Amino acid sequence: MAAARIPQVDTPRGIASATLAFFLWGILPLFWKQLAFLPPVSIIAHRTFWSLVLLLLPLMAYRRQLGVVFRTLSTPAGVGWYLLSGCFLASNWLLYVWATLNGHILEGALGYYLNPFFNMLFGAWFFGERQSPLQLCAVAIAAAGVGIQIYASHGVPWISLVLAITFALYAVIRKKAPLGALDGLTCETLLLAPIGLIWLFTHHASVPEAFGGSLPHAGLLIFTGIATATPLLCFGYATRTIRLTTLGILQFLGPTLQFLIGWAIYGEPLTSVRLWSFTLIWLAVAVYAADAIRRRPELPAPAAD
Repeated sequence: MAAARIPQVDTPRGIASATLAFFLWGILPLFWKQLAFLPPVSIIAHRTFWSLVLLLLPLMAYRRQLGVVFRTLSTPAGVGWYLLSGCFLASNWLLYVWATLNGHILEGALGYYLNPFFNMLFGAWFFGERQSPLQLCAVAIAAAGVGIQIYASHGVPWISLVLAITFALYAVIRKKAPLGALDGLTCETLLLAPIGLIWLFTHHASVPEAFGGSLPHAGLLIFTGIATATPLLCFGYATRTIRLTTLGILQFLGPTLQFLIGWAIYGEPLTSVRLWSFTLIWLAVAVYAADAIRRRPELPAPAAD
């Protein structure tokens, strides 16, 4: 399989795709709260299956692309890439849905605030992306924000850290994997959907129970395919057309919306310790983004998309 192209500049379509993805992810807590009638694992099983159904529709119209998916999954390397990325994606999905349904939206928001800094570190480690001293300073400030929570609570904010690390690793794997956004996500859901179906049939007494027991609930569960596939396709396209550093800057839109939803709509407590932690994270965001914007004129003009 040919190696994936690693972009060194940002394309306009890539930036637009990333912005849309993070906006949709930012408002998703409002949707997940409506699915509290099922346990998180069952929600993720539905999410995976209906995403696959939605993804297969356009591919069935273009059988050549569907053939690419099956040829990729006919090789050990192809299965390995997309099973690995699928596992990171599913674990991120599961933890975030669980956190949302159990009153931890603010902790989820903190995780996605931290994720861009892991994107930056992984971009340097895996792809040789260079960071300025100010951007490295932003990482140190963000680490101090996490440190405040660890010191005050005498524990690690594991929800935030696991969300940040799993999604950053997902971005790395998708950037290295050979297929584009639609084909790659189809491979992931093809590998994960059978596991989800087995879960639904073995942990629910009947099909109606697996669908929430009513037509409105079933409709919400089917809609998880659209709610999932749309931002992921945008994100998958963006990872292949803009730098991880730029991806990290744009990602701050998502956790900002999540923070506002958790605090202003669902009334999650904003303690003084948590406020100090978020303040340092926001300062790190400002330093990191401002320095990246200042350095943008130094980049060559992007190639035609």
